[in-house]
Amino acid sequence: MKKFTLTLLMGLLILFLAACGSDSEDKGNDDAANADKNTEETDTEAGEEETADAGTVTVEHELDTTEVPKNPETVIVFDFGIVDSLDKLGVDIAGVAKSGTVPSYLSKYEGDEYANIGSLKEPDFEKISEVNPDLIIISGRQASLYDQFTELAPTIHLGVDNENYMESFKGNMEVLGQIFDKETEVETELAAIEDSIADLKEKADASEEKALIILANDDKISAYGQSSRFGIIHDVFGVKAADENIDASTHGMNVSFEYVMEQNPDILYVIDRGAVVSSGDGEGGAKQLVENELVENTNAYKNEKVYYLDPEYWYLSGGGLVSVSEMVKQIDESIN
Repeated sequence: MKKFTLTLLMGLLILFLAACGSDSEDKGNDDAANADKNTEETDTEAGEEETADAGTVTVEHELDTTEVPKNPETVIVFDFGIVDSLDKLGVDIAGVAKSGTVPSYLSKYEGDEYANIGSLKEPDFEKISEVNPDLIIISGRQASLYDQFTELAPTIHLGVDNENYMESFKGNMEVLGQIFDKETEVETELAAIEDSIADLKEKADASEEKALIILANDDKISAYGQSSRFGIIHDVFGVKAADENIDASTHGMNVSFEYVMEQNPDILYVIDRGAVVSSGDGEGGAKQLVENELVENTNAYKNEKVYYLDPEYWYLSGGGLVSVSEMVKQIDESIN
């Protein structure tokens, strides 16, 4: 009887241990399945996040509202101020308008690795199609061709509004930051520029000197005032105007050297267009034209306050992170 009881107990023990082993195996299988499920869910979430990151940015610009791909790989740019800014931010560019004058500080874009997409006024649509861009950035000179650009790729207009220079400039930079995930970098650059402008404006406000801005174009000159192409000198930097009645325009008001003498500016700013768009010989050509017997009668000439502003920044690539910073520096150097 005792032997039977012992045998029965041993049998029950074996069954109990087998059941426990089965439960452990099932639990292990369940844990493994749950781990696989969690891994799949994590991968799915990561994929969804990656898809979201690679989405689009809605850009409202002067010509339209455009859905732009986030971090586009192939970008072509017609505005040298935008080229200037993207270069500063470390963003790759596939093509620029090389059939014309490229600013010397952006000369690397003349290399063969960058496509020549035509000139600022005559885009090479065949070449653009060949490049197959993900994004096209244009400004004023190409605005009338906007519809043709949109047939090839999403296109945005990022020109500078002369009447609201800083607002439009900052807006353009913020758009670039959103598109290329460079918000922090843009914020840092803009803060530095705004600080330097504040310092310049403080100096300009304290000065009684009045300035006149002229563009030298071969043997002709034109004057610019507030809200004009170069009006940032008065409107933003705070330099007082020798003539407050110049009509705001992109091309300036045709004037004579008699006019310059009559206005008698304390500071004369000269931008030599011929130095960057023709076979002119740079500052020498404008200097020979401007510093004549009539101009010699002005306070600006007598006090050695005739300044030849760099036409690459002022005429070719205005509205860029680098160019605007350099423009501030040049005017700051002219104010006592």
